[in-house]
Amino acid sequence: MPRQVLIPIADGSEDIEAVTIIDTLRRAGAQVTVASCLPDGKQTITTSHQMQITADVHIEACTGKPFHLIALPGGMPGAENLKNCKTLITLLHDQQKAGKWYAAICASPAVVLAHNGLLDNVHATCYPSFMEQMEGALTHPGNTVVVDEKKRVITAQGPGNAMGFSFKLVDALYGKDAFRPIAKQMIADWAL
Repeated sequence: MPRQVLIPIADGSEDIEAVTIIDTLRRAGAQVTVASCLPDGKQTITTSHQMQITADVHIEACTGKPFHLIALPGGMPGAENLKNCKTLITLLHDQQKAGKWYAAICASPAVVLAHNGLLDNVHATCYPSFMEQMEGALTHPGNTVVVDEKKRVITAQGPGNAMGFSFKLVDALYGKDAFRPIAKQMIADWAL
């Protein structure tokens, strides 16, 4: 049975992070729902580098649905826009209470997760210039990707880490080293 994954996006989301997460998880067999967090109910967002991405649904359609993982791309002002999405924040708190995986990369660990108390006593990292905003987190500024198995949270530093971050998401969903066949298919020799 495919794992259910929610990828929220908003105007200003980082292109590489959003697309890499979506693509890698779909290759792994996950049922990925890309949800727009636009306040007007629209589904097409403009990324941080002016690319257009049309979401599968608006975030409101995701309430009350169970997800094995919620993974946030970063980018600015994308992370700020995700932070202001009340429905997303409720979904993230529900995910945490249920003991299910959630993840964020780039600015989103600090701007979205830490700001909303979702990184308290969690081992985490983020984009270096946002590290001082990681209130409550047990930060690891030297690590590009941090997995807190106990709290079920995965964080990463930025666009250059999007593939490694995505591989960790695959492992969280399907088990240790489940990413390897996908990495081989993508010719990501550095990951093997």
